[in-house]
Amino acid sequence: MISSGNTLPLLVTAVFAVAGISLGIGLKTFDYAEGTSYFSKDPAACANCHIMRPQLASWQKSSHKALATCVDCHLPHDPLGKYLAKAENGWNHSKAFTLQNFHEPIQINDKNSRILQDNCVHCHGALTHAMTTAESVAAPVTTAPGGFSCVHCHRDVGHGERATMGVLETNPGRAGLKRLVQAVKAESSRPSR
Repeated sequence: MISSGNTLPLLVTAVFAVAGISLGIGLKTFDYAEGTSYFSKDPAACANCHIMRPQLASWQKSSHKALATCVDCHLPHDPLGKYLAKAENGWNHSKAFTLQNFHEPIQINDKNSRILQDNCVHCHGALTHAMTTAESVAAPVTTAPGGFSCVHCHRDVGHGERATMGVLETNPGRAGLKRLVQAVKAESSRPSR
């Protein structure tokens, strides 16, 4: 029989044992998942998970490889926003991959689409200024019909099967412009997802 005087040391020991085991499992999981690599700008870190390997491979062939990494396009540029987004994305990815609850091929969510759009405009502001300030554009950061979205036309710039500038690069000149207009019309006539 345990006397009441011996209960406190046993309780403290049990709490420390559970905390120690939990910390050990957490640290082992973090090490196994190469957790420290996610604090870097190294694009290879994004491919620690097999589902991102095609994105890394296509980025390596893209026009942006020499100028931008995953972090430059997919995370906010301010330090606090960057690490908050990394934490949120890390949690969401860990949960989705652990529970096998994700779409293949992987798709960007609305929040990360807005971050991506902000970064396109940030880096290419001089080029996009006329488009993002036009009266017909409701807001520079939107994926709504009629809104401005860089990846609508340039979806293959950083990733994708072709990893190119899209229609105009593969079809230069008037033929490319005609094909681009057809592609935009076809895309805008599709029902919303």
